[in-house]
Amino acid sequence: MWRSVASNALTLFIVLLIALAGVLAWGRQEFNGPGPLVQPICLKVERGASLGEVSRTLETQGAVSDARIFRIGADYSGKAKGLKFGSYLVPEGASMAQILDLVTAGGASTCGREVNYRIGVAKAEIILRELDPETNRYAEVAKFAPATDAPPQEYVDAVAEGDLRWQVTLAEGVTSWQVVDSLKRADFLEGNVEGVPPEGSLAPDGYEVDKGASRAALLAQMQDKQTRIMDDLWASRAGDLPYDTKEQAMIMASIVEKETGIADERPLVASVFVNRLNKGMRLQTDPTVIYGITKGEGVLGRGLRQSELRRATPYNTYVIEGLPPTPIANPGRLSIEAALNPAQSDYLFFVADGSGGHAFAATLEEHNANVARWRAIEAERGQADEGGVQGQ
Repeated sequence: MWRSVASNALTLFIVLLIALAGVLAWGRQEFNGPGPLVQPICLKVERGASLGEVSRTLETQGAVSDARIFRIGADYSGKAKGLKFGSYLVPEGASMAQILDLVTAGGASTCGREVNYRIGVAKAEIILRELDPETNRYAEVAKFAPATDAPPQEYVDAVAEGDLRWQVTLAEGVTSWQVVDSLKRADFLEGNVEGVPPEGSLAPDGYEVDKGASRAALLAQMQDKQTRIMDDLWASRAGDLPYDTKEQAMIMASIVEKETGIADERPLVASVFVNRLNKGMRLQTDPTVIYGITKGEGVLGRGLRQSELRRATPYNTYVIEGLPPTPIANPGRLSIEAALNPAQSDYLFFVADGSGGHAFAATLEEHNANVARWRAIEAERGQADEGGVQGQ
């Protein structure tokens, strides 16, 4: 009898072990296999949230099949206490293991809302955007210019709630004064700025920052990046340039930057100015004259007067020979590259062509014909700004 009981008990134990092994195998499959999510979601993990709260949220949103399995898997992997607050983009079909990695890895949030402070030539704007997980595209929630507008309520609420990503973006062609003035208005940055960095020393780009970051440290980061860009491109510069220092190259790059926003045109624009320097011709470029008037502190907002084109200033390239004394803006990498490796051309002139680009010419006769065509377009549009390089 006892043998029968023992045998039955052993059999039951084996059956239970097999059943347990099956449950464990099923649990592993559920944890590591593709999840039930049919479209991406944005999962928000609140500061101080527990694993139980997160697992129930995931189950409610259809991201996991069983909150208990998610918690058991997190415990088994040793990550149960590693939750990081933030907003995370959970992709379609993500496994529990992948989701656990997302919410415990830390770092910047991968979805939710972001604030981008765009410092442009004409104005600086703070833009609040939110990611639509279904399209993986950002939708604008609010936008305002700190210099003239009060923060909208959507922005105030978002800052108070937290869980935002922050970015400062410099447009190509902004001046150092514009950058410093704009950063002083950024309510999410801290610290004083002593003086304005040298013109041309800041790299236009997007910079990820933390709320409360130092303005001075951010400016130093921008300067370091521009220095590295110039050092990198300087090593492969053309050998016959009419300037032989990095500072002179940056001056040329800033002029190219202000003359055209079309990337493919920059080497050609640079070739015009290089050709004029090689021939001893004055550069005769309006952006330098404008900088001499504004000192880079804002936008002129009108056309140049003839008296201003004749007025002697260190930046009036209709009057002075060669390059102005400093850059006139902060050029981007493509303009620096164009200044260091200009196109090979015989062009000496260019003027707007009505399409957003320019018409180039090697002779004054060709240039005058291009100017006449632009004047006709200008008259149709009621404009009065020629742009480009004048004849002489």
